[in-house]
Amino acid sequence: MKRNTRVGLVTSGGDCQGLNAAIRGVGKALFQYVDNVEIYGMYDGYKGLIEGDYKFMEPSDFSGILIEGGTILGTSRQKYIPGKAIVDDEGNDLMPAMLNTYNRLNLDCLVVMGGNGTQKSAKLLMDAGMNIVTLPKTIDNDIWGTDTTFGFQSAVDIATNVIDYIHSTASSHSRVFLVELMGRDAGWLTLNAGIASGADIVLIPEIPYDIEKVAAAIEYRRKRGRNFSIIAVAEGAVSSTDAVLSEEERRRVKESSKHSTISYRIASELEEMTGQETRVTVPGHYQRGGPPCPYDRVLATQFGTAAARLIMQKKYGTMVGIQEGRIVDVPLEDAASRTKFLPTDHPLIQTARDVGIFFGD
Repeated sequence: MKRNTRVGLVTSGGDCQGLNAAIRGVGKALFQYVDNVEIYGMYDGYKGLIEGDYKFMEPSDFSGILIEGGTILGTSRQKYIPGKAIVDDEGNDLMPAMLNTYNRLNLDCLVVMGGNGTQKSAKLLMDAGMNIVTLPKTIDNDIWGTDTTFGFQSAVDIATNVIDYIHSTASSHSRVFLVELMGRDAGWLTLNAGIASGADIVLIPEIPYDIEKVAAAIEYRRKRGRNFSIIAVAEGAVSSTDAVLSEEERRRVKESSKHSTISYRIASELEEMTGQETRVTVPGHYQRGGPPCPYDRVLATQFGTAAARLIMQKKYGTMVGIQEGRIVDVPLEDAASRTKFLPTDHPLIQTARDVGIFFGD
């Protein structure tokens, strides 16, 4: 008698829109095409795998969740040493506990949904002997091997909406407004939202900014009768003076700063240089909350059903992605080893320059 196919689900790292749509895609496809399938949802990310805290999922668990934000399984961030181990706060290796849950449930595959860090830690699970399929989720869109991650477009929509609303108050009060968006290492979100909302200046990690040139751009706009300016700032934006520093030196500069984020530092410098009233808005976690947009619902569903097909084909050690409109599977080893930064010669950057958006360079 053929034994049941057993699949585990993990949502790890920061939440974002589309996780439930992806969970639904995996579950509905498996229940439709695989006889005698058992699905186990790990609670609170890797924590559930570590502690053996999971839910045996029924077909009904995958209904009615398509449009819900967050994740029905819960999530958490898990510390890991890149390329070496998944550890607790004291540095203890957690892999034995994770393997114990995996083997005790006799899983055929673990589907892991997460961002860059999750892809790296999933690679460690694969190296330890688990059958792994991953799905790329992050609002930063910085996972290598896929043109788009689910959660990204929803965040672009939200960030664009925030900047849209800032326009009226900025113009009414003749202010400079900085809107700080997520994107510690990559500027995909800030660039897209900046173009979509008509921001005047966009500051991203890949293009170090010169604060004097940013101030000059504001002065230029003012002389042309534009009494306000909107600056979209990625949280990882870096000045040209800081860009030449080592990572350790940058860390020390940040720790010694009296400003809580890069935007407050820029705002303080610009207000002093231009004399124009300057304000900061930080939408923060608002960017990854709420229901997924239609695009992310479709994309996450595509990724989820593709993961189910990979399981049926026993094609493990892969990440599902989308390239040039086609759903693909990418070796997890490749996806986990690189970050997809925004190329400085990307066509969208040229498009932004063509409509007069300034990057501070």
